[in-house]
Amino acid sequence: MPFNQAKRSNISHGRAPTFLLPLLLFFTCVAPPLSVTSAADNDRPNVVVVMADDLGYGDIGCYGAKGLKTPNIDRMASEGCRFTSGYCSASTCTPTRYSFLTGTYAFRFPNTGIAPPNSPALIPAGTTTTASILQDAGYKTAVIGKWHLGLGEKNEGPDWNGDLKPGPLEIGFDHCILLPTTNDRVPQVYVNDHNVENLDPADPLWVGNKKPSEDHPTGITHRDTLKMDWSHGHNSTIHNGISRIGFYTGGHAARFRDEDLSDRWVAESKRWIAENKDEPFFLFFASHDLHVPRVVHERFQGSTELGPRGDAIAELDWCVGELMKSLEENGLTEKTMLVFCSDNGPVLDDGYKDDANEKLGDHDPNGPYQGGKYTVYEGGTRTPFITRMPGTIPVGVSDEMVCTIDFAASLAAMVGQELPNDACLDSQNVLGALMNQSGASGREHLVQQDNGKVGNYGYRVGDWKLVRHDQKKSYNFDLSMTRKAVPRFALYNLQSDPAEQNDLSDSEPERAKQMQQELQKLLDAGRSR
Repeated sequence: MPFNQAKRSNISHGRAPTFLLPLLLFFTCVAPPLSVTSAADNDRPNVVVVMADDLGYGDIGCYGAKGLKTPNIDRMASEGCRFTSGYCSASTCTPTRYSFLTGTYAFRFPNTGIAPPNSPALIPAGTTTTASILQDAGYKTAVIGKWHLGLGEKNEGPDWNGDLKPGPLEIGFDHCILLPTTNDRVPQVYVNDHNVENLDPADPLWVGNKKPSEDHPTGITHRDTLKMDWSHGHNSTIHNGISRIGFYTGGHAARFRDEDLSDRWVAESKRWIAENKDEPFFLFFASHDLHVPRVVHERFQGSTELGPRGDAIAELDWCVGELMKSLEENGLTEKTMLVFCSDNGPVLDDGYKDDANEKLGDHDPNGPYQGGKYTVYEGGTRTPFITRMPGTIPVGVSDEMVCTIDFAASLAAMVGQELPNDACLDSQNVLGALMNQSGASGREHLVQQDNGKVGNYGYRVGDWKLVRHDQKKSYNFDLSMTRKAVPRFALYNLQSDPAEQNDLSDSEPERAKQMQQELQKLLDAGRSR
């Protein structure tokens, strides 16, 4: 058992706890699994998950932001539950998104680090996912926004000029409008279900890792033409005055303007919500804000004191407000569990010169925590996390530990779907905690990772946190993107030392040793559920 473990959750896997019965009777009955043809299907709650990108714990007003305002997200928190120990499972985007959908720690599988532009689908067709669980329960499902989990067959990758599958539609989504990778990587096109939208067959799209021709413009050869300069790495193909990672040619009619990303996704989401308002639905709104390049719509440019990074937070807040407005207009506010979270912690200079450091002022993106994106310190994975469902989720602040990896098991319990034994291997049913129900417990323990399988982990049990760096190096620990030498293991008490400054390994040798052993057992076991 975990050393000095937290109180065990009284929510059993796949079944509703007794204290949730009044709530779940409002939804309909939890067990046995609900029939997709049930007359009461439209009484079950909708689920909308808004996942921000590179948003830190301290980047939102209600979490202590300075130099900017987030009235819509703050309103959501004031009408719901704001978590102080809400986590994503990894400090980079691809593994967090993988774990959110599969309910399994990404480090258990190869090639789940940051996906390159031509990555094949990282989640095989037919895999049980958060989306497929709800789809099997009769929900309409959609993902709109940043994907970054690969498209196409294994060893082949995406067929940009043909059918892009397998992809979201093969793992439980009915519909998708995607940014296929991430916007600092090529190509700048939308994927609508299985195809690149507006692609002209006479102008085929090519995506590759090598410069296609000597005269192909890049951020190096045509740097003086850029409207946003690069600082490191992002200096290949130029589109919309911004150079990216990777190369592409063609597909000109399909290319989008960076400034319009959020507007397009909000419009598509509002349309999809209105079309599906009469039946239960699951919408994964995968925002690109605040990921680089931070190029927001003109109406948000200069709207904060923090430069493009702060402006991206303002744009993100607008997106949340528009989604809440859409739920209100369709009479769905009290029937929808709205979730706000992030895929990892903050980063400042992540490849472009956009004044993220210069205009930071006294704003602290990671709040009281150390580290951010790319780290296994708390700032890398502890992020804003809010749930709202007026009349069902009590208003308040919760210290319970919850994680984005837990939505698979928790939502399965909510709709009465049994999880297969060989699926969602690390997802815990923390539905009661997500619903802020009195007496409900969150996770007992959590394994945090950075990117891929490089041997860096965080292991939290209650107030105690073990940090393991197999390479004995840390990156972006102070948001400066510098590296420092660190011991392989360090032990912290998060209650007295939330910034992880005082290594207690020498004064707590027994605890340190046992937590090292527990972490290794969790890594070796292949599952924790």
